[in-house]
Amino acid sequence: MKFYAKLQGIIGNKISAVLDDDVNISRLQKLSGNKQPTIEVEFSDGRSISVDQRKKIYALIGEISNWSGYMIADEAPQVMKWQYLMQTGKDMFSLSDCTMTQANNYLSWLLDFCFNNDIPFKTRTWDMLPNDFAMQYRCLTHRKCCICGKSADVAHFETVGMGRNRHHIDHGNYHFMALCREHHMEQHRIGIKEFLQKYHIKPIKLDSDDRKKLRIGG
Repeated sequence: MKFYAKLQGIIGNKISAVLDDDVNISRLQKLSGNKQPTIEVEFSDGRSISVDQRKKIYALIGEISNWSGYMIADEAPQVMKWQYLMQTGKDMFSLSDCTMTQANNYLSWLLDFCFNNDIPFKTRTWDMLPNDFAMQYRCLTHRKCCICGKSADVAHFETVGMGRNRHHIDHGNYHFMALCREHHMEQHRIGIKEFLQKYHIKPIKLDSDDRKKLRIGG
């Protein structure tokens, strides 16, 4: 069952909202096997999909179509959308007028699909992708270089230091990015500041849960 609500406020991890329709709690408990019902919260800013988002989505679908070898280019958008809807259980949407939140969710799913299947990106497509926390996080998750998309290792922004055991340092004080061997060597060759300015990338800081999930440090 899906309901919509207007957000009233957030204090810590507690959310207050007013549902658009009345809810039968007894029915919800029955549907959840008489256990405490759980909810999924998704925030939408109400803005429509941007031209930039639409271009990135179609660029990724184009790469998937080329990689598959059998997917007809004109049919690829419909095929990928239906696969997304089947896997996520999301509602049907249109790329002509969906919200920015829906577009971002779909774009994130397409990125994961490409990473999970080792689908190569053309340089032009890779350059179109956003250089933000979510993209850096995905590159670290899938160990893909945030510059070229090749197989990568975790790189530190701050110098760890010669002779220091990486398993015995406080990784909470470091920023991370995923770099292939070629770009990692370039980082050390030209220096971190010049490297970041050259590629316009921003390493990210990770909390202990994220580092554990991404198998970074101890």
